[in-house]
Amino acid sequence: MEYLHNVIDLFNYYKSLGDKAINQVTDDEKLNWNPSIESNSIATIVKHLNGNMLSRWTDFLTTDGEKDFRNRDEEFLNDLDNRKDILAVWEQGWKVLFDALHNLSESDLSRIIYIRNEGHTVIQAINRQLAHYSYHIGQIVYLARLISGKEWQSLSIPKGYSIKYNSAKFAKEKRIQNFTKEI
Repeated sequence: MEYLHNVIDLFNYYKSLGDKAINQVTDDEKLNWNPSIESNSIATIVKHLNGNMLSRWTDFLTTDGEKDFRNRDEEFLNDLDNRKDILAVWEQGWKVLFDALHNLSESDLSRIIYIRNEGHTVIQAINRQLAHYSYHIGQIVYLARLISGKEWQSLSIPKGYSIKYNSAKFAKEKRIQNFTKEI
């Protein structure tokens, strides 16, 4: 169960990075901005994550992770045009993911599930999705940073503050603690 607790913390951490980045884009129209014709906007990335989450985590243990209801190509159409809809889609996907994870037991972790007919242990499937989502959340953070410009508030250690940050960390006693606990 330690693995499940840790991975849930990590998913929460990456969701919080996405939440904080999206919140820094104060002009709703800019959630649909993309730096080039081949790039995706924050809204489009959110829509893609939602489609993936609904497909992968619905009936997670009993059906293939690529569901018949999913139309992946439509996920990349930039048609979410307001913050309310973008955030609703964002929260819907995360709810399905967290519901699935919270319903797993330790014995489920070694079960075989399928994504596009490729077998994965539940642990492998979780790790696959954690990597996929963190990749796209990094894109959301980068886009939000570009959009926000000088108004951007760092989501990690700001430039020029590494020494101060590390001094504070090393001033504390050694402990076992996941870095996500300090969010």
